[in-house]
Amino acid sequence: MSGDSINNHAAFIWSVADLLRGDYKQSEYGRVILPFTVLRRLDCVIDPVKEDMLAKYEKTKASGIENHGPVLDRLTETRHLWNTSKYDMPKLLDDTDHIAANLQAYIAAFTPQIRDILEHFDIATQIARLDKANLLYMVVGKFAEIDLHPDTVSNLEMGYLYEELIRRFSELSNETAGEHFTPREVIRLMVNLLFIDDDKLLSKPGIVKTMFDPACGTGGMLSVAEDHLRQLNPKARLEVYGQELNPETYATCRSDMMLKGQNAANIAYGNSFSEDGHVGAKFDYLLANPPFGVEWKKVKDEVTNEHKDKGFNGRFGAGLPRINDGSFLFLQHMISKMKRPEDGGSRLAIVFNGSPLFTGSAGSGESEIRRWIIENDWLEAVVALPDQLFYNTGISTYFWIVSNRKSAERKGKVQLIDARECFSKMRKSLGEKRKEVGQADIDEIVRTYGAFEEQTANSDNGGGKVGCKIFDNETFGFLRITVERPLKMRWEVTNAGIATLKADKKFAKLNEDQQDSILADMGHLIGSSESDESIRQLAAKAMSRANAKGKPLEKAIVGAFGIKDPEAEVVTNKKGNPEPDSDLRDNENVPLPAGSLRYEPVVTERLASKQFVQAVEQYLEAEVHPYVHDAWVDHSKTKIGYEIPLTRHFYVYTPPRPLAEIDAEIKQLEAEIQELLAEVTQ
Repeated sequence: MSGDSINNHAAFIWSVADLLRGDYKQSEYGRVILPFTVLRRLDCVIDPVKEDMLAKYEKTKASGIENHGPVLDRLTETRHLWNTSKYDMPKLLDDTDHIAANLQAYIAAFTPQIRDILEHFDIATQIARLDKANLLYMVVGKFAEIDLHPDTVSNLEMGYLYEELIRRFSELSNETAGEHFTPREVIRLMVNLLFIDDDKLLSKPGIVKTMFDPACGTGGMLSVAEDHLRQLNPKARLEVYGQELNPETYATCRSDMMLKGQNAANIAYGNSFSEDGHVGAKFDYLLANPPFGVEWKKVKDEVTNEHKDKGFNGRFGAGLPRINDGSFLFLQHMISKMKRPEDGGSRLAIVFNGSPLFTGSAGSGESEIRRWIIENDWLEAVVALPDQLFYNTGISTYFWIVSNRKSAERKGKVQLIDARECFSKMRKSLGEKRKEVGQADIDEIVRTYGAFEEQTANSDNGGGKVGCKIFDNETFGFLRITVERPLKMRWEVTNAGIATLKADKKFAKLNEDQQDSILADMGHLIGSSESDESIRQLAAKAMSRANAKGKPLEKAIVGAFGIKDPEAEVVTNKKGNPEPDSDLRDNENVPLPAGSLRYEPVVTERLASKQFVQAVEQYLEAEVHPYVHDAWVDHSKTKIGYEIPLTRHFYVYTPPRPLAEIDAEIKQLEAEIQELLAEVTQ
């Protein structure tokens, strides 16, 4: 079947929309057309063997055999595809008055696997709705006219036809498109990057590989990957697996896989975080475009328990991101399904917004996940894409390529690619999608990725629109240190200090007599200046006279009369060490020392190692002491952090124009304005 023929079939099926117009919104057409397309395809596949199927069913039933599935399975090439009803779509038209009930009975006579798909389409609701609107007979009649038998439309062609329908429905609704439909050129680019080093491997005769998408939507990514591999090697087979949360898109994906001859059982239903549909499975390739900023509050208990109870034996051992963005949960879930390097390893590609690059301070869940990935040398590349590529958002997006089988030249390295200017503008926008990545753009990005050489965008070295930089893994790591400065205070008893003491919560807990006693003792000292030691003695004496006890109260009294003064003496603790001034506390990021990269979940002892302490002290001496000579680092607060500031690495400083040039332009504009005003006043 040619591309024109596929489009013609799609147009004929699409003509059902003319019947639905008025009773259905445009965005709802797919709820009818997609399940009925599946139903008609199944109807056509079964038709040649339907009589034999019914005869064998009656025979097994008469023999007392309850499990007639194995017998009926042999009649079609597709497993779990049989129907024990006397009806098919043309025969349903013979009984106009009972078409809804007969159609429901027809659907109920399919295998459980087929019913699962149709039920997730919520086809029963659509049948009732069509029947109420007096449209059911016409819709069934329209589908009964089209021949979708495999002799007319092969599995491959049926897949293309179904994909075309999905695309049309997705473009009708910005919301639907954004949630469940990834632009095909974006998927092609992702798949090209995913397979970039494996052309020779995938061209071997009879090669079989597996691919998994944990947020598969309508299955577009899996379909494009199949097509790509088929072009490389028509004899190769890609077994695809997925999981989807939305029931309608799950049904769409599962039916698409079935119509293409894939094992539809490989598509699981449910939340990937709490209901892993492929427990223990490992895959050669993984790819996903999960929802940006998806909240995981509904599955918080399941995810948190797995993190605490299973650690790295589960999926979320490295850490948990903030509750309003589950992007890193998807990535950890995918990493858990990579094959071990000794078993061939795996490669994965995932679409993120900018948040996973830098959100989360050192020691946070996000930073710890980045650290886990980079220190294990799994992050291969990050590709910055143009904004306005997706249907329901105009934000910038990024591909992360993660692999545990890096090539020798990539080991210990991370490649950053800036493809933000690699696009062409669309003649007509689709929702928020105003840009597209053409084939030439895809070729340039893939070439840059494969070359693994640094280049500047729009340079003479062939960079074109794409920039590329390569960094050592440790470039993205840092030690987050806490720089302290000594507390310098003097003590002066003032009316303002008395007011501060009255407002203190610890002082307020005293009874009225105790309060009056302490205020009287301290009030006699108004106007006096005291040392650290003497103010503490006076506070202790006042508390003793009031029969009040407790270090917190003493601290409150002393603090009420303290005045920070850079010229005062340094306040020390009992050991004679200076107390830190919390108001002067600062944080600095110190680059990781060379050769320190190794992943250890518990890093307390590592942070106190000579290597790290020495690096911090050297930084302190070079970058802090020249400006603040009395500062020190509290090593107990040091944390390891990771971030990927891609934009900063590609930032090019553009100096401002010379003042003389700006001044000349202003004078020229002033002259032009004067001329215009003169014309007006004449």
